[in-house]
Amino acid sequence: MFKLQVQEDDKDPQAWHDIKGPDGKLLTFQTEAAAHAKLEELYPILVKMERFSAGPKRTRAVVMYAEKED
Repeated sequence: MFKLQVQEDDKDPQAWHDIKGPDGKLLTFQTEAAAHAKLEELYPILVKMERFSAGPKRTRAVVMYAEKED
């Protein structure tokens, strides 16, 4: 499972925020490819800048691990 994050302030490298949908719930994806596709849809300029090394990395897909229940 993957979630999306964006760094809204390029001067603060620690300030990453989870991306939520219109319903206010965390956007999650089963595959990394689907997560990156959604990032490109939501933040096309940032993703293209990252692809061509024209700026710092400000979007990411993060692996989420579920806690194992006993």
